[in-house]
Amino acid sequence: MKTAKMTVPQLALIAGTRAVGGAGAALLLSDKLRDRQRKALGWSLLVVGMVSTIPLVLNVLRKLH
Repeated sequence: MKTAKMTVPQLALIAGTRAVGGAGAALLLSDKLRDRQRKALGWSLLVVGMVSTIPLVLNVLRKLH
């Protein structure tokens, strides 16, 4: 089994980016805002969540041993 040592702030950052992506996906599926606003905010959050996750995943993969 491979393990990676991570600090609590690193783990919180990973969880935060996943939450932002999830919030974006939820907005895309909801009907609480006007359609145009909902789509703009939803896509923005989803993309930010996904893009910010990439360097975090690469960091974790480098730490695996």
